[in-house]
Amino acid sequence: MSNETVHRTIVLSVVKHDYLPRAVAAHPRFELVAVADHAEQPDWVHDRNQLFADEFGIPYLRGVDQALAQSGATVAVISSEAERHCELGVRAANAGLNVILDKPLALNLEVADLLLAAVQSTGVHSLVWNRNYLPALVQTKALLDAGKIGQLRSIHCDFYFSKDAGPRKGSRAPGDPPINWLERQLEAHVDGSDGGVGVEAMGELQIEGIYPLGYLHRLTGQLVEKVYARTASHFHQANVDNDVDDLATVSLEMVGGVVASLCIGRIGAAAHPDIGEIKLHLVGSDGALVVTEARPEVSVYHRGQLPHEFKHRRIADQNNYLLMEEFAQALEGGGLPPVIDVLGARNITATVMAALESGRTGQVVTVKNRES
Repeated sequence: MSNETVHRTIVLSVVKHDYLPRAVAAHPRFELVAVADHAEQPDWVHDRNQLFADEFGIPYLRGVDQALAQSGATVAVISSEAERHCELGVRAANAGLNVILDKPLALNLEVADLLLAAVQSTGVHSLVWNRNYLPALVQTKALLDAGKIGQLRSIHCDFYFSKDAGPRKGSRAPGDPPINWLERQLEAHVDGSDGGVGVEAMGELQIEGIYPLGYLHRLTGQLVEKVYARTASHFHQANVDNDVDDLATVSLEMVGGVVASLCIGRIGAAAHPDIGEIKLHLVGSDGALVVTEARPEVSVYHRGQLPHEFKHRRIADQNNYLLMEEFAQALEGGGLPPVIDVLGARNITATVMAALESGRTGQVVTVKNRES
């Protein structure tokens, strides 16, 4: 293919954050041609899809299979509720489209494996959204590859998101009904804290786990073999009422002997001036690194500053562009597979599932990885 190829892209549902289709549209080699979803979806789904389609001046089509067949698209970008990611991905792959999916890939391994089978049987390319091309991660990988700290021995990641998740734990009065997960997520759409939108409740390990676990996979190049986790509903009443974690610690044994650990949580908007405390600690045979994921950043303070405005702001962030550039090169046969494809995300899902099982049982759990 020519370097000037523009890949026609169909958006399958835009009900969560729309950063994913916007990131695709921002790359000059991809063109959004339509939005599509199942006709039987509820009104709130259709409303969000139509709003996005209208903004980009493209049609909204009610009927996924028909849209896939008639749009002339070669790429599908999926930003639905997480519980529908794999179902829509399977339809797109079986129609011969390359797929870009929002995280998390899946809520269980069964549907993840169905998507993996579809992608592998059709030979289409896949990308699952991640943050591995943030400047700090790119520099850290370069330092490791150059042997600056010798052989990597251990790695720890703090991944605390300073976003709210509704009323604080303990705020529900006696006799009040439990918080409905979907209703809470629909309310949260206004401030962008609805990463877990859908009928099925998800904790932080499921919603955000792919980001720090993706860092570990990228920096070590290895799969997780065993995990031990402790999980809690510590901060937010919606998590308590729906029995999902908002705080967790995970110890991980990786192939090749690297020991890793992760602390993850949704700590509330008042807890941090930035999007959260996200930091990596790496220990090697000849040295160590401490990496603040948000760097480089600038601090902005001014009169009349809005309460929820981040005071610390990332700069020089080309993560989205680099992910799409890598995907474009893969489509055209001139580059490596994306840094996290469906197989990689499937194995991260397996690690998350093992961590949740360990949190429930208090036992070390072996991760059900797939090599290919």
